Amino acid sequence: MHKILALWAIPRSTSTAFEWMMRQRGDMDCLHEPFGEAWYQGEDPLWPRLTADSKRTKGLTLGSVLRDLQARAAQGPVFSKDFPHYIDHMWNPDLLSQFTHSFLIRNPAKTITSMYNKWPDFHQKEVGFPEQRALFDLVTEMNGSPPPVIDSDDLLEDPHTMVCLWCEAVGIPFIEEALSWEPGARDEVSWWDGGSFHANLRNSDGLEPQVRRYVEIEDAPIRVKDVYQDMLEHYEHLYKHRIKG
Repeated sequence: MHKILALWAIPRSTSTAFEWMMRQRGDMDCLHEPFGEAWYQGEDPLWPRLTADSKRTKGLTLGSVLRDLQARAAQGPVFSKDFPHYIDHMWNPDLLSQFTHSFLIRNPAKTITSMYNKWPDFHQKEVGFPEQRALFDLVTEMNGSPPPVIDSDDLLEDPHTMVCLWCEAVGIPFIEEALSWEPGARDEVSWWDGGSFHANLRNSDGLEPQVRRYVEIEDAPIRVKDVYQDMLEHYEHLYKHRIKG
């Protein structure tokens, strides 16, 4: 079985754009937050804002997702973009040894303000920073060295360099052509609400250099500032290990 190449991200971190780049390569079976789909709308969802009217998908569970990933990896190379907080209760050495781990981080001032704009009632469990840090530390301890970490701002400022360095770190060839694509539908990443979170991706034509943007957290609502303060230390912990161009 091939090891599953995983990008462990947090919400609103440009991770789906990274995933779309991976889909352009054409050499891997790519999955969009498969554990997340089960966590939010599977047969036994763990989403903390679940209601009686929330969508449920019969037969979809975290266990069925894992079995599907394993079956795909038995057939060929697999890339999966997902969030650690979906499966933090499942971590064990056997499970984690089936993955080649890498991490995508982003300043919580940007992720949390973006999440608040989409979901003003978001639950703190959906933010993902503590679980991302915990998984990073666990993988570091298991492997004896830290796994690759990319910061979203670095990625957007110089995508060519950062993707090239990430490919080298995870042991796959860099394919420059994968950085470009045509604008259009993104059905492959639209299991949640028809892809309402991915308007920017639909309109984009590739990972192109962008001027580094800053968010003034002082202007945010009180709840956003409180969550930001809770999450900042976890982001800074991984930031120290980021790949530098």
